[in-house]
Amino acid sequence: MRTAFHWLAIGVLAPALPLAAQDLEWHEQLARDFLQELIEIDTTHGTGSTTVAAEAMAAHLLEAGFPMADVQVLEELPRKGNLVARYRGRGEGARPLLLLAHLDVVEANAADWTVAPFEFLERDGYYYGRGTLDDKDEAAIHIANFIRMRREGFMPDRDIIVALTADEEGGDDNGVEWLIENHRALVDAELGLNEGGGGNIRHGRKLSHSVQTSEKVYLSYTLEVLNPGGHSSRPEKDNAIYRLADALGRIRDHALPVALNETTRAFFAGTADLEEPELARAMRGVLQTPPDPAAVELLSSIPAYNALLRTTCVATLLAAGHAENALPQRALATVNCRILPGEPVREVQETLTTVVADSQVKIAPIDVARPSDPSPLSRQVLEPIERITEELWPGVPVIPSMSAGATDALYLRNAGIPMYGVSGVFVDIDDNRVHGQDERISITSFFEGQEFLYRLTKELAMIAED
Repeated sequence: MRTAFHWLAIGVLAPALPLAAQDLEWHEQLARDFLQELIEIDTTHGTGSTTVAAEAMAAHLLEAGFPMADVQVLEELPRKGNLVARYRGRGEGARPLLLLAHLDVVEANAADWTVAPFEFLERDGYYYGRGTLDDKDEAAIHIANFIRMRREGFMPDRDIIVALTADEEGGDDNGVEWLIENHRALVDAELGLNEGGGGNIRHGRKLSHSVQTSEKVYLSYTLEVLNPGGHSSRPEKDNAIYRLADALGRIRDHALPVALNETTRAFFAGTADLEEPELARAMRGVLQTPPDPAAVELLSSIPAYNALLRTTCVATLLAAGHAENALPQRALATVNCRILPGEPVREVQETLTTVVADSQVKIAPIDVARPSDPSPLSRQVLEPIERITEELWPGVPVIPSMSAGATDALYLRNAGIPMYGVSGVFVDIDDNRVHGQDERISITSFFEGQEFLYRLTKELAMIAED
């Protein structure tokens, strides 16, 4: 293992400017420029470097006057750098507030895009580029807000930490997990903010502002069938591909049981007030004890809601055979499961084995599951989120949510640091391009998110009086 500390010796070049109305435009421009800089740095797992991005953001903090000792770029492997920066508070005894965002992005095939994925483009009220929504927008916002707060002379009660990390998108473990294991003191906090939540828009109307307090457990399994094979001119019904296909069909047709938790109950209760009457009745019906079967059936037909009702398992990869004129000797499938928090992982494999009901289909986990307990629905956190949301977007409700996907918050929750996914960035729920073609963020939503996170960061950085 190699650990490198990069100390960027850049002088303090930005003079203190008088605070005036134009400062708001100045800090928005700062966030926009940082976002452009980050988008145009390739930080994909295969060819990019989060170290370059981390050093670029570190340079801006040092230029703004942050002490060199409080701005560190750390990496275990080349191209896998993490930025950890600290905004010093009064030291009132409270542990810090952590602001988390990841610098790495998923691959983007330029041939599939109508715009260049690693060139920042402003068009039709949007910023385009890989990472504009996931998650370089929040990285740029946090760095710009750090500089804004310093210029304003803001003195928090507790320290504030920004961690811009590597490897959230499925690379090696050089990001949050590595920081916790090797540099715990740098990221230790009482609570933290991360991606995973945000605002929802439909038909131009802001519907709700979600706070992610939990996430499902990611675990994939291989299903493998072996067979002696033979010549394709003498087919047999005992065929590895057919046997595997039958097993996958049984998994497809089996719905795991409904199991709601504190977060998903709050989600359906809050969302019912926003949905059309039929869906609203179903959401209230699923909250009954026992859940109304008709309500379960309707919500299960909608993938986004089905994912919140139960553990899900789905076939994602397939490989079989070795020649077109030979019976297959091996058939292999990958089944990806997203397991509800608190559900014993071993029971999922037991369920798959029961459902497949074929001893010749060997089922094995690909990796080790990493469960994490939900963050509590703490009024200390939810109250300021609700109040600031009402200030910026009157009438928009705040609704707790569980992510069907995975974020780096799980490592911090397992380290005893409650994490809350919330951003103030609103996205059209019918046109969410995260991980997709022509990823983009609304310019208005970007700056609204910046203002929301600025206010929330300042609020959570102060210790509430009894």
